[in-house]
Amino acid sequence: MEEVTIGFVPAHRVPFDEEWAVDMRRRTLQALDKVEGLDLVVPDENWTQNGLVRDDNDAEAVIDLFSSADVAGVIIGAMTFGDEISAVSVAEALGVPVLLFGTKEGEFTADGNRRSDSFCGTLSISSGLYRRKIPFIFGGIFFPEEEEFVASVDDFVRTCAIARGFYGARIGLVGPRPERFETCAINEYPMIEQFGQRVVPISLADVFAAANALTDDDPLITAIVDEMCEVADCRAVDRTALFKAAKLEQALLNWADEKDLSGMGVQCWTAMQEIYGISSCTTMGRLTERGIMTSCEVDIHGALTMLVQHLASLGTAVPHFIDWTIRHQELEDVFLAWHCGNAPQGLACAGCPPRLRSHSILNRLVGDQVSQGTAEFQLKPGVVTLNRLVEYDGQFKMLITTGEIIPSDQELRGSWSWVQVDDLDYLYRVLVEEGFIHHASMIHGDFTVPIADFCDFAGIEAVIV
Repeated sequence: MEEVTIGFVPAHRVPFDEEWAVDMRRRTLQALDKVEGLDLVVPDENWTQNGLVRDDNDAEAVIDLFSSADVAGVIIGAMTFGDEISAVSVAEALGVPVLLFGTKEGEFTADGNRRSDSFCGTLSISSGLYRRKIPFIFGGIFFPEEEEFVASVDDFVRTCAIARGFYGARIGLVGPRPERFETCAINEYPMIEQFGQRVVPISLADVFAAANALTDDDPLITAIVDEMCEVADCRAVDRTALFKAAKLEQALLNWADEKDLSGMGVQCWTAMQEIYGISSCTTMGRLTERGIMTSCEVDIHGALTMLVQHLASLGTAVPHFIDWTIRHQELEDVFLAWHCGNAPQGLACAGCPPRLRSHSILNRLVGDQVSQGTAEFQLKPGVVTLNRLVEYDGQFKMLITTGEIIPSDQELRGSWSWVQVDDLDYLYRVLVEEGFIHHASMIHGDFTVPIADFCDFAGIEAVIV
């Protein structure tokens, strides 16, 4: 699991009960210790009085602390009423996602006074953030031990992970998009202007030259072939095709490393089969499993969608890049999530190991011997999140919905699963009317909240179904 560095601002205002604030800080730190993937940075007594943030001097010290740690997000907690100016100053200086929460009130003092007034002070902090147009997430009002508080921070860590990996991402463009796939056309300028992203192109000729320069006896190539045969049933694929796939994988890995790529969209058929002689489906699934999100048909926004999902999982899950193919012939609210054979093979269901085969569609056109290279299997069951990023007129939007993969005793071609959703007719209407295309990305787990929160931070319209 990847760790995300987050800064914590324990906000306090004099003359509220400082002893109470110190104890709330302590209890909050104990609760945050339970959040997986959180690398917490917090001022201690060496930075501020009692490790609290109460004035401009404290804010400046904390800004230095957080900047040196390169935090990916800031949590502001009102330990008492909280000094709004110092807390907001930290958020303003860092320019990263912000989570705001307040603490619940204790018993009245013996003389009838209140200890905290966090309920009131949190509003002062939130209005300061709002006034400065600083995007923030409101977690709620909690005692730190409450499960809802830990859950809100867990979601926030994932939101910060998405933002850190999405902004400035480099996505490889491997060959031209298929001529008849206008749906995969993109405008790079909004990606550059809004997110500082970069599309890095390479020609198929250069990829094939790099792959062909590798030798069969290269230890990296033989290791890939051995691993492919260990994970999947490769009896239907000849050894020549296996070595071609291994060389293609290593060539793309080398290029991704050289260009510091987070993902790539690959021209996965037509020229890939006609010139190089195999399908790249298996290669794409293996690259995704290695942490390089790889989409079919040069779908750059598709690769970015995959990246968002992978980041939301803190690197613990990998997505399957799918087509919305058909609705189930008998079951209500069930559709077939499918692609030719590109799924990461670790997603295979129990008892259905991947089989490397010839392409189920292209072999009708070019023949079995030049279309080998698909990893075919049914995906494991479980709750999944489905997403799709699109852009029209410079405005990005993200589909966010969930479903559940249900097991089947069928034997189908490609990498596939039947997915049940709450209302397929409504979901499909949203896809049509909101301009979402036939590609999507699907990942095991429910990441609705962190992805939606990231969209709010990034200025992406979240279309939640």
